[in-house]
Amino acid sequence: MVIQPSFGNQHARRHWADTLDRLVDYRAPRLAEALTNDQAAALDAQHPDGRAHFWGASDKHDKRADLLVAGDVVLLTGRKHVLAVGEVGHAFRNPGFARALWRPDPARCLWSNVYSFRALCRPHIPYEQVWALPGFNPGDNFMGLRLLSAEKASSILGLLDGLAPATR
Repeated sequence: MVIQPSFGNQHARRHWADTLDRLVDYRAPRLAEALTNDQAAALDAQHPDGRAHFWGASDKHDKRADLLVAGDVVLLTGRKHVLAVGEVGHAFRNPGFARALWRPDPARCLWSNVYSFRALCRPHIPYEQVWALPGFNPGDNFMGLRLLSAEKASSILGLLDGLAPATR
């Protein structure tokens, strides 16, 4: 399980609008031409309709991003809430695809790691609820791509299971 900030500045909020608020047609020419054959096949295996939600991380997170696999749970945070929870479909490194996907300002931090979501929900959980779980600390703002320990992951999954279906 991973927790990652995703809504902290105007660029992140624009990326959110581009790839989390809507499904992305990764078979569209400008995106498809940036994918390797293996990446396209792996995405198609997870998303047969050719559309998915996407998020990513910069190259400073390469080692942690390399550990992401299909089925991993990612908590996307911002505004002192867990704003979305996604289940990874396919994780891969492709700076060209990331640039085509988010069209960042070249002076800004560029993402090289990308992951699709085969499921995404928006529970809107205040940080205080997370901080109250075993192993978490009040005041932690969850900066950077963070892999959670098994204990923390279990606590978070318990919190998510306890939510009303309408908020999951």
